[in-house]
Amino acid sequence: MSHKFNPTILREYDIRGIVGETLTEADAYALGRTFAALARDEGARRIAVGRDGRTHSGMLEAALVRGLTEGGIDAVLIGMGPSPMLYFATHYLAVEGGIQVTGSHNPADYNGFKLLLNGRSVFGQEIQMLGRRSATGDWSDGNGRTEEVHVREAYLERLLQDFSGKPFRIGWDAGNGAAGPVLDELVSRLPGQHHAIFTTVDGTFPNHHPDPTVEQNLEHLKALVADKGLDFGIAFDGDGDRIGAVDGKGRVIWGDQLLMILAEPVLKEQPGATIIADVKASQTLFDRIGALGGKPLMWKTGHSLIKSKMKETGAPLAGEMSGHIFFKHRWYGFDDALYAAVRLIEAVSESGRSLTALMDAMPKSVATPELRFQVDEARKFAIVDEVRGRLAADGAIVDATDGVRVSTGDGWWLLRASNTQDVLVARAEAADQAGLDRLVAQIDGQLANSGVERVEAVH
Repeated sequence: MSHKFNPTILREYDIRGIVGETLTEADAYALGRTFAALARDEGARRIAVGRDGRTHSGMLEAALVRGLTEGGIDAVLIGMGPSPMLYFATHYLAVEGGIQVTGSHNPADYNGFKLLLNGRSVFGQEIQMLGRRSATGDWSDGNGRTEEVHVREAYLERLLQDFSGKPFRIGWDAGNGAAGPVLDELVSRLPGQHHAIFTTVDGTFPNHHPDPTVEQNLEHLKALVADKGLDFGIAFDGDGDRIGAVDGKGRVIWGDQLLMILAEPVLKEQPGATIIADVKASQTLFDRIGALGGKPLMWKTGHSLIKSKMKETGAPLAGEMSGHIFFKHRWYGFDDALYAAVRLIEAVSESGRSLTALMDAMPKSVATPELRFQVDEARKFAIVDEVRGRLAADGAIVDATDGVRVSTGDGWWLLRASNTQDVLVARAEAADQAGLDRLVAQIDGQLANSGVERVEAVH
């Protein structure tokens, strides 16, 4: 037997597609068989499996587990919960890896799989290799067993281990995603007063889309904070690995701003440590880490890539603009929005100020939202190469870690190819609007030189 996947579902960081169109039950079974063969090649015998709250996650999980067990792997089922609970299970249980069935923050008709094996994320070329291996039917055979294990209580206890935060009044929005039931338990054990909304798991996402990095999805949370006069608010994405936050005035605290706040107590304990952020992060973050005595490191966007770089550098903390926050300090190095929330409460407590005051004190800059330009998939990386070539010829100051990030007297702008869609992503930040307009004009000029029109920008 063998099975060919639709190539569009084999993505950079995970496997993801539209259920019934590009992603089917047969795909889930084949992934189980192929992952089992890979795992057995590496001496693994037991794999933890979890799922999010989407309407089709149970069906996909059942097919996946059938594939794993027929491939000779024992599957340890931890049930429904956030992706970080599955990541925790891979450390807590006697297993050699894990798979979470999740569509993350995508619309309700999407689903997919996040893969871990022997302490690493399976991503990039390894996912392409799984596709080739499935197509050739290079599968193992066996009679794996399944067992159900409850890890939620252990996960909750671990989230709260050594917690030392003050009692605040906090609003929470789980967005009807998989983190809801764990959140209900968590806030019942935290000091302070907590108001949690949309904690009932509903894979149709009836209230708003579960992506806290899009400001319109935070409207309910902002209203809750305003109505009840709360200190701040915290939101999660569909599978609980990305965090969003608003202060007492309802201002969004973006991923790089959260990292500025979270880095301070870490650098007090580990002076000189490396703190990693992705290429979309503000220059004010990198400057702040330096001012706190840390070593700022700019790295490629993508949770799998950041995790690998953390291992390589021994960084105790990393973060992305997309709200993935990774703590190795007192934690395991994986992205966990529930744990990041606990550490945010601690960091605000330790600062002796309100989160609103911390936001007030941050350097002021103006930035674009993420600008997205639809381009032909075949041209995506070539355009970035063309821009890089022209900039080099002009003698511009360019960081080429991931796409091009250009620094000028006004500030900086970024252009990179998305790893997951046929779009170019751009962003710019300056001290004032006039400077920002000049930076955006540079982006427009470079794209025009490569035949990409601004009218194609999509948000």
